[in-house]
Parts: sequence; C-alpha cells; structure tokens
Amino acid sequence: MNERMTEDKSAGWAAYYEKLRERPPRRTLITALDRFGPDAAGSLAVDLGCGDGRDVIELLRRGWRVVAVDAEPAALKALQSRPLPEGHDLTPIQARFEDVPLPLGLTLVNSSFAMPLCEPEAFHRLWERIREALPSGGRFSGQWYGPRDSWAGRAGMTFVARDEALAMLAGLELEMFEEEEDDGVTPRGNAKHWHIFHIVARK
Repeated sequence: MNERMTEDKSAGWAAYYEKLRERPPRRTLITALDRFGPDAAGSLAVDLGCGDGRDVIELLRRGWRVVAVDAEPAALKALQSRPLPEGHDLTPIQARFEDVPLPLGLTLVNSSFAMPLCEPEAFHRLWERIREALPSGGRFSGQWYGPRDSWAGRAGMTFVARDEALAMLAGLELEMFEEEEDDGVTPRGNAKHWHIFHIVARK
C-alpha cells in the first residue's frame, strides 16, 4: 500500500470514528457491567476491536483496568484523544484482535460488533481462547452476525446461525441472548439488513 493510499484510509477511519464519537456504550456491555456490580472496580477487561473507545470509556469510568485492542491506528488515536477518567488504567494495543494473546487475570472480554470481522477459522479459534481465558464468573459481551445479514458472504467475515451460536455458548450462563433482524443503515450511512445476536454470557 503506497503512502497516499495509507493517508486516504486513515482519513476515512478518522471521519468514521468522529461520527460515532457521541454514541453511548453498547447495551451488552452495560448489562455485563451491571451484573458484575460496583465491587468489580479494579478488575481487568479486554476490549477486542475497541474502535474509538465508546465502550472503553464506560469501563474506565467504572474503575476497570482495560486493555484496548484495534488494528486501526486511527481508532486508538481517537480513543486517546477523548477525555479519559482521572487515574485511568488503559493499555492500548495496535494489532488484529484475533492475534493478540489474552492476558492472565482478565474478568471480562468485550467485543462489540467486532468478532465477526475475521474469517471463520480465526473466529472459532478466538472464541475457544476466550472461553479458556475467562475465569469462573467471568463474562463475554458482544455481538455475532447471523446468516441473513446483508454482509453474509463477504470474504474475511464470519456468520453463524442461531443453533450454531447457541452450541458455541453451551455450558455458559446466558444473561442476554437476543436475536435482532431489521433494515437500517450503517454508521457510514449505507442501507443494510442487520441480523445480529446480542450476547452476554457468564462462565
């Protein structure tokens, strides 16, 4: 990729994150954090595919330690430009989230609309690593895409049917498992049919 293409891509991501800047944290994350309660302050969370940090900010606000992972330098730049809570404990990592080792001692893995953005073998390998890394009482929060999503069939992405999703979650306590299917638009303003599973699962 030449320098001009790199600059254009970075500018595109920067504009994208600016559009998302004022959006609140995802409902899946809020559900997981409320289940943990205030005594979980100081615990370690990993946000895979953190984007501009709309979920990270909420974790830090509640006193969590956060490892925030994203492949896009524009994402981490946007995150670090936000007003961060005083005394925050944030470790940003620029890398593909499916390749990053999960740190010891984590309590929560959050991946909002990010896990499906890797090819199936990496998706399933990552999910096994998440299950192994979570301690008893630990949680996963995030979204997976269903097969009727209009992006289904795109290279480098993963889509799972309801039965497959439930099989992958077997043995975990499902505190949220909501299937959403609706027509809407992407944050970039493009029309899209969404087929999503919203998940909070406790080990």
